[in-house]
Amino acid sequence: MTVTTLALLFVAGIWAGTQNALAGGGSFITIPALMLAGLDARSANITSSVALYPGQVATGFAGRRLIEDAPMLSFRWMCVIGATGGLLGALLLLWTSSGTFKSMLPWLVLFATVLFAWSAFGRGGAAQKRTPVPAAVAIFLQSGIAIYGGYFGGGLGFMTMASLGLMGLKARPASATKNALAAVINTTSLLVFLFSPALVWVPALLLAVGAITGGLFGAWLVQRIAEKALRVLIVVIGICLTIGLFVTK
Repeated sequence: MTVTTLALLFVAGIWAGTQNALAGGGSFITIPALMLAGLDARSANITSSVALYPGQVATGFAGRRLIEDAPMLSFRWMCVIGATGGLLGALLLLWTSSGTFKSMLPWLVLFATVLFAWSAFGRGGAAQKRTPVPAAVAIFLQSGIAIYGGYFGGGLGFMTMASLGLMGLKARPASATKNALAAVINTTSLLVFLFSPALVWVPALLLAVGAITGGLFGAWLVQRIAEKALRVLIVVIGICLTIGLFVTK
């Protein structure tokens, strides 16, 4: 890889780490960057997952004081569901082709963006004033999101933010909780991907350094950005990603 390519990967890592801390969708930056660097789609997916993991851990730790339980589901149980689902998703990725998920990705991101926008701005825009979804629905949502996150993590942050909004969390604690859950989900998937020959270490390490830097900055920004501005930012990023995914599909 050329010096220019390595520099672009580092910048992509910073961008992705910051975006993951604020709203999610960092893999939409790293996967295309890795493919431009010469990796195939499946290898880029696995390498991206490993590269973003340290940044997710750093971001989740930095925002740990903002993490909250949902009314019907504690954070501890969310972690149990996330770890189990992440492992299952990673095994599915190694056993099957990612083509089906890649073709579904624009629709999944669109769905997650609309869902989050409704939970953040619908019925007056105050998530705490509406009745949270039942526990069974919350468990179903978190399980599906965790499996998806281990298999192909693009849009994981948006889906998690949407589900946490429906579970009654406000945007700021939901963002911090989402970051911690992403780290948990990817801990178990990482244990699978580390032994995959599709993992390419040099770009993974370079992206990881950038993602940690961006993640810490994003965690700092989450605690200072206005609540309404954070909700608007998340929706705007989701719309832009959806359009980009449909255009490049």
